[in-house]
Amino acid sequence: MAVDEALLRTARPGEPPWLRVYAWREPAASFGLLQRAETVRQWTELRPLVRRPTGGGLVPHADDWTYSVVIPAGHPWHRLRAPESYRRLHRWLQVALARLGVPTELAPEPIADGPGRCFVGAEANDLLWQGRKIAGAAQRRTRTGLLIQGSVQPPPPGVERLDWERALQESAAELWGVRWTPAAMEPQLREAANRLLAARYRRYGDLIGPLRP
Repeated sequence: MAVDEALLRTARPGEPPWLRVYAWREPAASFGLLQRAETVRQWTELRPLVRRPTGGGLVPHADDWTYSVVIPAGHPWHRLRAPESYRRLHRWLQVALARLGVPTELAPEPIADGPGRCFVGAEANDLLWQGRKIAGAAQRRTRTGLLIQGSVQPPPPGVERLDWERALQESAAELWGVRWTPAAMEPQLREAANRLLAARYRRYGDLIGPLRP
């Protein structure tokens, strides 16, 4: 979470977007910036709980495919309304999964859920596989850029994570002519993430992240 927030804070106009994919070392759950930790604790036994720098609801993490996209200010996506950037993002995932033989569809309308719990139901333009939600995302827009954090769960049977990551890159090229270049974490970004880790993403019992009322 600290790295994602650092990418957003250090984004500069004119820079290309960032795609980051990562995994979890242990089962955990993340929850939205505006959710109450006391409420979320009652919804899941997963620990630790991690507060995201984006909105949205409670998301369990274990073997899911987690990713983030950071789009600097000045990019056309930074000006999009949230529903449209959400739709485009999941259309990208839909094309990527189709490359791997996994047919999905964008939810035409919300599906009733447990309020505040991301993968219990679905929002419009969530990605559905075999009638249930397989991908959801949350976002945060600031003057420096747009951060979108998403999860694919459960991963489709028989599909390897590395194949999915490759399909994401190929689908971005197909849809928008984007060519991704592998990048290591620069020292300035690592320092920014470490500062955020120390200042905001502290551990409070079973909670990691800034305390909120």
